[in-house]
Amino acid sequence: MPRETAPKSLTRLIETDADILSAQLQHLRAQAFQPTSQKELRKFMAGEAAKLIGISDAYLRTLVLEGVIPEAERNAAGRRLYSLKQIHDIRDHLGRNKKGYVPRRCAGDKLQVLAVTNFKGGSGKTTTSAHLAQYFALRGYRTLAIDLDPQASLSALFGIQPEFDLEANETIYGAIRYDDQQRPLKEIIRETYFTGLDIVPGNLELQEFEHETPRALTERVRSADRMFFARVASALSSVEPDYDVIILDCPPSLGYLTLSALCAATSVLVTIHPQMLDVASMSQFLHMTAGLFDVVERAGGNAGYDFFRYVLTRYEPNDSSQSQIAGLLRGLFGDRVLTNAMVKSAAISDAGITKQTLYEVGRENFHRQTYDRAMEAMDALNGEVESLVAQTWGRK
Repeated sequence: MPRETAPKSLTRLIETDADILSAQLQHLRAQAFQPTSQKELRKFMAGEAAKLIGISDAYLRTLVLEGVIPEAERNAAGRRLYSLKQIHDIRDHLGRNKKGYVPRRCAGDKLQVLAVTNFKGGSGKTTTSAHLAQYFALRGYRTLAIDLDPQASLSALFGIQPEFDLEANETIYGAIRYDDQQRPLKEIIRETYFTGLDIVPGNLELQEFEHETPRALTERVRSADRMFFARVASALSSVEPDYDVIILDCPPSLGYLTLSALCAATSVLVTIHPQMLDVASMSQFLHMTAGLFDVVERAGGNAGYDFFRYVLTRYEPNDSSQSQIAGLLRGLFGDRVLTNAMVKSAAISDAGITKQTLYEVGRENFHRQTYDRAMEAMDALNGEVESLVAQTWGRK
């Protein structure tokens, strides 16, 4: 009879599977990108560029003919192509005479820190965060995205593989840790291939904050800057002059890091998939959040927001059950549910397969109607959030 082998330790089994998967991901990445190459953003057609700037295609062509802006690159079909940097340069040029072309905050406008959160996985939190950050960057806002999730899905979308591309202290943990190895957030921030959009990536190192905070709470000296709920806000204050909007992609849990992020936020977006199990889960999330915030607020933490909104994600308007739940939520919470939703779309899903967003892929890669519907819905949702930000700055 064959000799029975001893059962393998679950720890070793999981560890082996993790190593196998990481190696395969690295292999796939090497096939897609050369070792020295980096992810790049596509060029935009003249019509897209004009729409982003807020002018007509004809006026953009006039600016070229008059020599106000340089001649654009052309593709094989002779169509003009613009990089995002060129779009920002044109926007800045026009903004010298009319400030409305440049939507950045002015003196006295408060930095907007938007926390995107839900403690249930699969609610579309990271997809919402990525598209929102890129939307603001495309519109000309100086934007920072911060990945607070140890699973680092947001970082992966921006071409950063956490286990290979990050050293110790290269997540926001490096700026909020309690010991003498803490470093300035400015040193951790990375530029992305999206001009005007920077990122603070994440990885498993973020879990250390959850482990160290209980020990810090037991120390006798509890100065305000050492309290866990003030850590993220303190780090963000050091880069406050550099940005207009900061997007926080929170972990799918209600731990110390999430609470610190919520205390740093000026506004909160709660993603919710309109299914009954998700709604029931959100009910528990809200109960827990309220209980924890009560404690934090009494200890001096921030619990006041410019706006608090629910975002319907992966929404299928033709699904009657989802429509009913959406109606229920709007009936209960009124205008705290955003009018526009992130619709479920094959265009968004297909883009995600190659670690891209809807804003990164070109219209030519999809059925035009599918792409246009998804883009229209995405722009409407993000535009609604942009309007809320503008209102906090006293703008129309």
